Amino acid sequence: MIKTNVILDNKKWQKYIKNPSIYIKNKFNKLSKVRAFNINKEFSILLTDNKNMKFLNNKFRKKNIPTDVLSFPIKNLFNNKNYIGDIAISYDIINQRSKKSNFYIEFDKIWIHGYLHLMGYDHKNIRDFNRMNKKENLILNYLNKKV
Repeated sequence: MIKTNVILDNKKWQKYIKNPSIYIKNKFNKLSKVRAFNINKEFSILLTDNKNMKFLNNKFRKKNIPTDVLSFPIKNLFNNKNYIGDIAISYDIINQRSKKSNFYIEFDKIWIHGYLHLMGYDHKNIRDFNRMNKKENLILNYLNKKV
């Protein structure tokens, strides 16, 4: 089963998601019913804001602007082969995008995107972009399906 450690760095998130740890856990419980997602992996999600995302983006990617999601894949940290890395997500960007959509859908799109980066997916070229986008949509559609 996939496990997540959720770190709430900004209380604004609780406007929509009262308990982010339970929200994410429920999503992965649903995904665990799909054979491809019934795997033993663990990662962390930092729920933060644009100010912190700008800092992280500048520090790790030399881009002095906020971004929606950052993924930090980790290989064999302290010989824990199940820990795959960390994701940081900006409330401000998700909230802005949700004005044309839905907060939960926008949030799900972003954490799925970050998770796939941790699993080795990328979008550096059009072939990889299409492969990753197809996987994101597959997961998102499954999560939104009434089961």
